[in-house]
Amino acid sequence: MVQVSNAASRWGSSGLAWLTGLPGGAPDFSRAEVLARAEQVATALGGHLGITVDAAMLLAGRAGLLGLSRAGRISAGGGTRLLSARDGWCALTLSRPDDIAAVPALLEVDEVPADPWPMLQRWAATCLVSAITERASLLDVPAAGLGEAADAPRRVERLGSAGAARGTEGLLVADLSSMWAGPLCGQLLAHAGATVVKVESPQRPDGTRAGNREFFDWMNGEKLSYCLDFEGQADELRELLGVADIVIEGSRPAALTRRGLGPDHIVPRAGRIWLRISGYDQNPGRPAFGDDAAVAGGLVGVAADGPVFCGDAIADPLTGLQAAVAVAESLARGGGELIQLSMAGIAAGYAALPSAPSASDCPAPPPQPPPSHRRAAELGADNDGVRRLVSERRLRSC
Repeated sequence: MVQVSNAASRWGSSGLAWLTGLPGGAPDFSRAEVLARAEQVATALGGHLGITVDAAMLLAGRAGLLGLSRAGRISAGGGTRLLSARDGWCALTLSRPDDIAAVPALLEVDEVPADPWPMLQRWAATCLVSAITERASLLDVPAAGLGEAADAPRRVERLGSAGAARGTEGLLVADLSSMWAGPLCGQLLAHAGATVVKVESPQRPDGTRAGNREFFDWMNGEKLSYCLDFEGQADELRELLGVADIVIEGSRPAALTRRGLGPDHIVPRAGRIWLRISGYDQNPGRPAFGDDAAVAGGLVGVAADGPVFCGDAIADPLTGLQAAVAVAESLARGGGELIQLSMAGIAAGYAALPSAPSASDCPAPPPQPPPSHRRAAELGADNDGVRRLVSERRLRSC
């Protein structure tokens, strides 16, 4: 075994080494610098917001809650797999019912077995990576070629007039995101004193609400729950966005634009920050989840015969952390900005960090769950309170 730096020690103790590598092999320490950089970002964020931010817990906490372990070319969560194609590697995610339903069309067959993965592996071996990702994208199935995405730092555009520099205490955040990256950003802002409203549609609530409740509670326990129909109650939602200081958007931009709910449709507010998180920088409408976005960025572990997944959907928490920093820095500038980040682009930036030897003498225990947290509100439980809050803010702005 090879002795390495303190970065490897922290990578091991965090549980991230436990989550990286072949299931029957040793833990993989090759990406230890990813946590080291994330800890630097977390320290900077804590300084901006006046809170303590534990990067290791943010990256490995979900796996601790769910009891996940490394599974090599199957993601820790089980929904994504690395497939060997004719000219390289790609990742394919089947985590939604619609993804699974699209498999026959993807393979151009009438039906598939209950476990479609062996058939998908055989099919992928006959295809170019680009053909796999293009066809999957047409069917709205998340897929990524290994290392296809370049490092894409945040893009910041002027959205309106700036206000005075300010902190997060007392700010109103409308969190329209779901799953992990956007909700994590909202969670961090809530820790720092902002009032965060989690906005969900009754037709399509956050998918993690129906999954492991502990994870949903961890991400959303400090938020108000506001549920309304984005189609039939668009005017009501527009009022919330109009009085919000920060908007977190994690859906595809076209979904809000066609309802007249994009940043250009909302009444201007001095200093408002609009945060837009997508899977890909150049194609924000392309579907992505944390594991396949990490593969797109090249953020994978190493094995003798090819890549393995790194951590647990690692592009999600890395992006949520970077998004919170972007918001904090915008607040210091007075806001009035549209900030755009992509998970694949963030992953590519971390993938470019120096790699370490995959073997280490450092211990690699399983990840630990986060400390106890508040139970998240039931869907729509705070509707009346949010409406009062919007009304009070509108009156104050008159």
